[in-house]
Amino acid sequence: MSRESVLQLMALAAIVALAAALRFANLSALGYINHYYSAAIESMLQSWHNFFFVAAEPGGSVSVDKPPLGLWIQAISALIFGVNTFGLLLPEILAGILSVILVYHLVERSFGAVAGLLAALALAITPVVVATDRNNTMDSTLILTLLLAAWAFIKATETSKLRYLLLGAALVGVGFNMKMLEAFLPLPAFYGLYFLGAADRIWPKLGKLALATLLLLAISLSWALIVDSTPANQRPYVGSSGDNSVLSLITGYNGLDRLLGMGGGPGGFGGGAPNGRFGQPGLRGNGGFPPAGANGQGLFRNRSPRSTNSGGLLGSLTGTISRAFNNGFGGGFGGVGQSGPLRLFIPPLSNEVSWLLPFALFSALLLSFRERLHWPLAPKHQAVVLWGVWLLTDVIFFSIANFFHEYYMSMLAGPLVALVGIGAIEIWRMREKLPWLALGLLAAAVGSTLLLQNITATAYLKTIWWQPIVLALVAIGAVLLVVTAIFKWRLLAITGFTCVMAATLVTPGIWSVLTTLNPSDNQSLPAAYDGRPSGPPNQGGLQVNQTLLDYLDENTQGVTYLMAVPSSMQGSDYVLATGRPVLYLGGFMGIDNVIASNQLAQLVSNGELRYIYWDARGGGFGAQSDISSWVTSNCSVVNNFDTSTQNSGAPDGTSNRLTNGSFFGRGGMQISLYDCWVQP
Repeated sequence: MSRESVLQLMALAAIVALAAALRFANLSALGYINHYYSAAIESMLQSWHNFFFVAAEPGGSVSVDKPPLGLWIQAISALIFGVNTFGLLLPEILAGILSVILVYHLVERSFGAVAGLLAALALAITPVVVATDRNNTMDSTLILTLLLAAWAFIKATETSKLRYLLLGAALVGVGFNMKMLEAFLPLPAFYGLYFLGAADRIWPKLGKLALATLLLLAISLSWALIVDSTPANQRPYVGSSGDNSVLSLITGYNGLDRLLGMGGGPGGFGGGAPNGRFGQPGLRGNGGFPPAGANGQGLFRNRSPRSTNSGGLLGSLTGTISRAFNNGFGGGFGGVGQSGPLRLFIPPLSNEVSWLLPFALFSALLLSFRERLHWPLAPKHQAVVLWGVWLLTDVIFFSIANFFHEYYMSMLAGPLVALVGIGAIEIWRMREKLPWLALGLLAAAVGSTLLLQNITATAYLKTIWWQPIVLALVAIGAVLLVVTAIFKWRLLAITGFTCVMAATLVTPGIWSVLTTLNPSDNQSLPAAYDGRPSGPPNQGGLQVNQTLLDYLDENTQGVTYLMAVPSSMQGSDYVLATGRPVLYLGGFMGIDNVIASNQLAQLVSNGELRYIYWDARGGGFGAQSDISSWVTSNCSVVNNFDTSTQNSGAPDGTSNRLTNGSFFGRGGMQISLYDCWVQP
C-alpha cells in the first residue's frame, strides 16, 4: 500500500471517528427518544404477531403509522441490548456512520480521494443528520439504503448489466418498507442516470427499466398487500390510514398528505375503519385538518429563531427575505415555514441541512457546463444527473410540501455533500489552466455559502464567537490563492484552498457539536440546534403519574389492558413503564377510530378492560363521540384522577413531548379516569 493510500485511510478513519463521537456522545440525555416508536418496540418484542404487524402497543389494537423494516431492525437490536437508549439507537447510529463511509466511496471512485474525503466530512458534520442519527426515527437506515441503491445504479450504468439495475430497484423497494414514498424521491435521478449514462441501446434500456420497476413495486407493496389481505379482526388497525388499509396509508397520510397537507389523501386523514381490529364495522371520522392555529406542543412545533439580535445588515436582510417569502419565521404548519422558493435558505429550515447548499447547487451548475455533452453521458454529467437531480428533486419537494418535519431535511444530505466534494475538486483542477476563472468561481461559491451561514447563525444566536476563525481562514486562503495564481506555487495553493474550504465547514461543524450537546426537548421530532439550551437531564425519561400507575396495577390483576386512553400520546409512556397493553382508542394522534363503542363494551364485558382514561366532555371525532356517550353512561368516575391538559397529553398533566387536546384546538383536554366495572 502506497504512502498516499495510507494517508487517505488515516484521514477517512479520523472522519469516521468524528462522526462516531458526534453520534454517541451525550446519549444519556435522550432517554427513550421517540416514545411512540419505543413503545412499539416494547410491543413487538412480546409476540411474533406484534412484530410482523408493528403493533404500537402490546394489545395489538393499532399499528404504527410506518412500514415495518426500520422498526424490525430496531427490535432486533433491542432484543440483544434491551429497550433502552443504546439498544434503540444503535441501528440508526451505525447506519449514519456507514453512510459517511459509503459517501466517501461513491465520490472517490469517480472524482478521487480528496473529493470523497470532503464529502464524507461534510456528511459527518451535517447538523440535522447528526440529530436524526441520534433518534429512533427510521430516516438514517433509509438514507444508507438509498446510498447503497445509488451504488447499484452507478454499477448498472457502468456495466449495462441487468443484475445491478435490479439490485438498485430492490434496494429502493426495501427503503419503501422503511418510510414509504419518501424512498422514491431519488428515483428520477436513478432512472435518469441509467437511461442517459449506460452504453446500451434505447429499447433494451427501456425494457430493463420496466423489469426493474416491476421488481420495485413488488418489493415495495409486499408487506402492504399481506397486511391488507389479512382479515381485520386478525391484525391491528392500520394507524393513520383513514380506512384500515396500508394502501390508503401509503397514498394518504404518508403520501399526498405530505405534499398537500393533512386530509389531502384519498382516504382522508383519521377516518374510521370499515372493519376494525375487533371485527366490527367502524364509523368514518371527519378526516379533517386541525383548526387554524392549533399547535400541539411536541407533535407540531414552532421552531422560530430564539435570538432577537437583528444581526445588523445581515439580520435586516434575513428579515426582509423571510417576510417576502415565508411571512416570518415558523409561519408554516409544524414550524417549517411557508412554502416558497427560498424556504430552505432561511430559518427555520436553513439551520438543518442548508449550510452548504449554495456550494452544492453551484457545483451542479459547474459540472453541467464543465465539458461538452456526449451520448451516453460522460462521468461528470452522470454525476450531475445522479447527485444534481436527486438534490433538486428533494429541494423542489420540500419547498412546496405542506406537511413534514425538520428531520426530513436529512434526505438532502447525501446528494448535497457529494456535490460539495465533487465541485471543490473540479474547481481545484480548473486552477491548472484557468487560475483566475477558478479563483472567481471559488469566491462566488464560498462567498454565497458563508453569507447563508452567517444569516442563519445570527438568526439563532446573538454572538457568533467562532466568526473570527472563519474570517481568518478566508483571508489567509484568499491571499495565498491570489499569490499562487500569479506565481504558480503548488504547496501554497493547496494550503490556501484548504483554508477556504475549511472556512465553509467551521459553522456546520460547531452547529453539529451544539446539536449533540443540546438535544431537543422534544425527541419525537429530532432537529438541529435552534439556539435553545439543553433541557433537563431526564427530558427523555418517562412521564407517568406513579399514583395512578400504582392504583391501576393494584386493580387490574388478571385484566388484559392496563387502561384505555385517547391516543398513543397518553399511553406510550405507560407501555414503556409496565410492558402491559394500553388500548389506544384513537391511534397515534387520537383521530383514528380504532374501536367502536359496542366493541369497547364487549371488552369490558369479557373482563379484558376495566379502566378508561378519557375526555368525555368534547364528544370526540366520528365513532369517538359514541365512545364518549358509552363511557359516561356505563362507567363511573374515579375520584382524584381528573387531569386538565392544556399543554400536555400525559395522563399526569405534565408537559409531555406529545400533546393531543390542544392539537385539535379544543383548549386542552379534561381527562377523567372511569371505572367501567362500577355502574354510574
